[in-house]
Amino acid sequence: MNEPVKMYTDGACKGNPGPGGYGVVLLSGERRKELSGGFRKTTNNRMELLACIEGLRSLKRPCTVELTSDSSYVVNAIEKGWAKRWRSRGWKLSPSKPAKNSDLWKQLLDLCAEHTVRFHWVKGHAGHPENERCDVLAVEASQLKELPADIAFETSVLTDDLFSL
Repeated sequence: MNEPVKMYTDGACKGNPGPGGYGVVLLSGERRKELSGGFRKTTNNRMELLACIEGLRSLKRPCTVELTSDSSYVVNAIEKGWAKRWRSRGWKLSPSKPAKNSDLWKQLLDLCAEHTVRFHWVKGHAGHPENERCDVLAVEASQLKELPADIAFETSVLTDDLFSL
């Protein structure tokens, strides 16, 4: 049986919304891989989710994954079954309130179905070496020039703004 992949993730955002980035560190035996990326206008929660998605997406075959994140939003939604409940309700928190980031939650749940994933929470900015490295990757990615658009977010912001007047 293969050793579990250890995955560490973090998201960052300058302003919320604002330019954002994600960072991922993957460890398997002696192998190490780092991933990062960013968007010109997004939210911290979207970047936390995208870090998990991109990390899982990078795996070439089904794996057992120990995923560590400093996002209680992500860890609780998966480990306590909230995200599956939102999906079963048509991405609604209640009949009149949509779940945020459903585009990313769908991707994350689908990827979790391909792998055996256990989520763990770690306090952010508390000296955990891999979490700190993910934070550096995420912040650096958020500061890149010519960041692409987070189309799903920017489109939904326009729609949300119309209804919040």
